[in-house]
Amino acid sequence: MRYLISGGGTGGHIFPAVSIANALKELDPEARILFVGALGRMEMERVPQAGYEIIGLPVRGFNRAQPWKNISVLWDLLRSLIQVRRVIKDFRPDVGVGVGGYASGAAMWMASKMGIPILLQEQNGFAGMTNKLLRNKAAKICVAYEGMERFFPADKIILTGNPVRQNLLDGKKSAITRNEVNRALVAENHQSPIKNLLIIGGSLGARTINEALKAALPQLAHTDGLHVVWQTGKTYYAQCKAAWEAAGSPENIECLDFLSDMPDRYANADLVISRAGASSISELCLLGKPAILVPSPNVAEDHQTHNAMALVNKEAAILVRDVEAAENLINTALATIQDDALLDRLHTNILRLAQKDSARRIAEEVMKLAQ
Repeated sequence: MRYLISGGGTGGHIFPAVSIANALKELDPEARILFVGALGRMEMERVPQAGYEIIGLPVRGFNRAQPWKNISVLWDLLRSLIQVRRVIKDFRPDVGVGVGGYASGAAMWMASKMGIPILLQEQNGFAGMTNKLLRNKAAKICVAYEGMERFFPADKIILTGNPVRQNLLDGKKSAITRNEVNRALVAENHQSPIKNLLIIGGSLGARTINEALKAALPQLAHTDGLHVVWQTGKTYYAQCKAAWEAAGSPENIECLDFLSDMPDRYANADLVISRAGASSISELCLLGKPAILVPSPNVAEDHQTHNAMALVNKEAAILVRDVEAAENLINTALATIQDDALLDRLHTNILRLAQKDSARRIAEEVMKLAQ
């Protein structure tokens, strides 16, 4: 079987696409897989690193602020459609898989026009423009949230969740070790158990979250029984490290630009502060981690707020809006992490929303279409 997978622009599109490809290979080692991406976007680097061939299209997003500049965008779209038609004729895919992004729109539209069944995967609680435009051409649409009938035909929707990093569940051993240490502290020294606060802002970082942390460093440094892991992101690391050093380099706060040991960091966390990207939320659900979500305001159609509210409405997470983070984030975090009953309730409720084996389940749906 031959599978054409298209999408990208952000890690939130690329990771699910690669995960689906990996699952297809596990189920069908003889499968042939070809990716189609957008030239100059991160998929052109990440997909080959994952071991797959990719073809780049000159497609770009429309300039909504300055519509008169879209003549060249339309020309690139036409060139992309001509190119992807040639790719499809040469590769002869049995199924097309679209995960969102500019290239996905061109590739999946052309595939459907050429009689190839297509499956869409929507990561967010508020559907992206590309997938909304393709909804009537798709045979199946795999989603991560309930209530997506407002965007897609109900008879095409399959609730599968989003693929997450497969090694995240490997961190349980370190969590057991930490719990043993905490019990020893209580028994021998009558100390309060150490609570771990994990703050993640993505590989590039989250400015608002970092600013809130910088302002609260003295408060956090003098909070007994608290250990903080602060992942600043590469963009903000230098200024955050300088602020940490200015605060006396407090030993209970780790200031890091990147976390290479995420399974252990997640396992050890009593509470996580995070943006509300689709992949991050899927990971938190799978691991059952109590979380404070700070949706990024710099995303299309405010979809991170929609992602977060899907959890907040089920008492599975706490929301702190980006504009309120400077004033409320750290106080909310400290109050939450000391409230064991609240942590237990958040853990129980978010775990109920987990969708396991998402990549494999999506791959199985793709293979059904192929057959």
